[in-house]
Amino acid sequence: MRSTGHRKSFLVLMALVLSVVFAGDILAKPKSKSTDKFETKAKWAILMDADTNTVLFEKNSNELMPPASMSKLMTLAVIFRALKDGQLSLDDEFSNSLYAWRTGGAPSGGSAMFVPLKGSATLGELLQGIAVQSGNDASIIVAEGMAGSEDAFADIMNDYAREIGLTESNFRNSTGLSDPDHYMTALELAKLAIYIIKEYPEYYFYFSQKEYRYKKYIFYNRNPLVYDGIGVDGLKTGFIKEAGYGLVASSKQRGQRLVVVVNGLTSKKARREEGKRLLQWGFRSFRQWKLFDAGETIGDALVWGGTKRNVTLTGNGSIRIFLPRTASRKIKASIVYKGPLKPPIKKGDQVAFLRVTAPDATVNNIPLYAGENVGEGSLWKKGMESAFHLAFGWLL
Repeated sequence: MRSTGHRKSFLVLMALVLSVVFAGDILAKPKSKSTDKFETKAKWAILMDADTNTVLFEKNSNELMPPASMSKLMTLAVIFRALKDGQLSLDDEFSNSLYAWRTGGAPSGGSAMFVPLKGSATLGELLQGIAVQSGNDASIIVAEGMAGSEDAFADIMNDYAREIGLTESNFRNSTGLSDPDHYMTALELAKLAIYIIKEYPEYYFYFSQKEYRYKKYIFYNRNPLVYDGIGVDGLKTGFIKEAGYGLVASSKQRGQRLVVVVNGLTSKKARREEGKRLLQWGFRSFRQWKLFDAGETIGDALVWGGTKRNVTLTGNGSIRIFLPRTASRKIKASIVYKGPLKPPIKKGDQVAFLRVTAPDATVNNIPLYAGENVGEGSLWKKGMESAFHLAFGWLL
């Protein structure tokens, strides 16, 4: 971090170019010119900062792809939610069906926890079987136990995915086994990983568990990066022949957490090397800048038909961005939102984004929140503003 004096001059430059933009889509995919400085063998890849959701690198990150066992993160998210809500406990017993045994157990030839046919296991055991061993049988056993069938559980996965903003993903099973209608994007895989890290910290430790003993078996974590000493503490690997080898991993160094997704690689070795290279490049190549303190007003957004014509905007805590260490300090920033906003607006509602761009740098999209309440105006006020809009358009 630079000295206070340096930060103030940086803010003055930013304030000079601050502008308001109406956007039809405030969640447009961030683009990064900095990707020219890094290349990967992966067909699909993305690197994100977990705290700010800043995309530091991407390659085909919005293309649909088979996620293989990496989609078990959605299976686990459904389970974690049920545990957190008290619908399930780690001591609950789940029985192994003939379908689960054939499809995901020993006869399948895939990754399995080897729960005996017609046997049972506790949810705590099955969670480790999914997170550490990537057991297909464990995933199906929980899916059937929670929803009655794997198809019904896939519907729950899809509903939950939409709730948390995963609009492109579609799930047909709990395992990630081959199905043409089972797909995700690298971007949404990374978003899901970040969501789990933030929403379910009490269960995240399962992903860093290096060894799991179940009956006569000893399973070692399939995520190779948890052994590499680079701060990786999760999350999942995946492989099916339609996609090749993939990995979603999270690493924390010096207080910063990055999430990487790579997929479409030709070997386990390439998966390990490309995931590690991307993480190391990210930690080495970017630095954090503090733009605004917690509670500081960033700007305002136009309101139609409210008790106030504008609502002030603030961040959730201090606002920080990531720029390449070699990037120019000449940046531009825009307040982006679908507008004008319609009341009632409550203090703390997310209503806009601060989009910060710099030459040869990643685009940072930082959520902005209403800094005050704005109620609905009178019918007369709404009518006057509508007439004004028709006559002159919105004056910013």
